[in-house]
Amino acid sequence: MKKMILVLVSILAFSTLNAKEISTYLVGSYVDSKTATSKLKAAGYEVLTNYVSVKDGETIVFTDAALKAEGAKPGRAHAAVLRLFVDNKEKMISITNPVYFGRAFMQDDYNDAVFQKELATINKTFSGLKGSVDKLDEDDIAGYHFMMGMPYYEDADELAEGKCVDLLAKAKAYKKGKFFLFSLKLSDTSYLVGYDLGKRTKKFVAKIGRANAAVLPYMIKIEKGTATSLEAKYYLAVSYPLLSMGEFTTIATVPGAIKKDLAKPFKK
Repeated sequence: MKKMILVLVSILAFSTLNAKEISTYLVGSYVDSKTATSKLKAAGYEVLTNYVSVKDGETIVFTDAALKAEGAKPGRAHAAVLRLFVDNKEKMISITNPVYFGRAFMQDDYNDAVFQKELATINKTFSGLKGSVDKLDEDDIAGYHFMMGMPYYEDADELAEGKCVDLLAKAKAYKKGKFFLFSLKLSDTSYLVGYDLGKRTKKFVAKIGRANAAVLPYMIKIEKGTATSLEAKYYLAVSYPLLSMGEFTTIATVPGAIKKDLAKPFKK
C-alpha cells in the first residue's frame, strides 16, 4: 500500500513538473491604436471596434475567417474574436493569447492547429511579444473555474429568449445604440455582439488590474433564440488567473451588475 502511494505521489509530482503553462496574454512594446489597427488589417484581420476599456487605454477587437468559422460552431461564439489592448499610460500592448482563450472557449471542439496559426500570425505582426505573468497549466484551461462552487465556461448567464433578429434589434436599439458596439454574424442562427457596460460597473478593471483591460468590452452571444453572456465569475477569473480571493471580494458585486447591465436592452 505504501509503495502504491509513493508511486501515485511520484506520478503527480512528475505531471506537475512537466505541465505546460500557457500565458493568458502576449505583451509587447507600445504602439498607438492607429498603428496597431493598421498592422492588424495588413495581417488580414477585420477590426470590429476600437473601445475605451479603461482611462488612457483602448481595446481593439478583431477577427478573421478562421476564427469566425470556429465561433460558428454551437456554443463557441466567444472564440470568434481576439483583443488587443493599447495602454497609453503604461506604454505597452497586450493581446489575448489565441491558444489560451481558444482552449477556454472551444472546450472539446478546440483545434490546436487553428489557434497556433493565429498565434504565429500575431507574433509575426507584432515582433518581440512575450508571455504575460498571468497563465494557467495547459490541462487546466478548458475546465477552469475560480474555486469549488464557482461557475465553469458552460454556466452562462441567460439574458433573454426570442427570435434572433428581434434580440439583435433590441440590443441595437436600446438607448439609441449608446451601448451597442458591433454585431458579428457567425451563421444564420448565431451572432456575437460587443456591448458596453455602465460606467460604474466597468470600473472593476482599474481596481483589479489595467494590464488585463482586454477583458472588455463584454460580449453577448445570440444563438438559436437565446441571448446569453459568459458568467462573470467565470469570465473575470479566466481573464485574471492570478486574481486572489481577497481581490475577488473587492469586486463581489460586479458579476451581478454585469448581468443586470447586459439584460437591460432585452426587457420590454
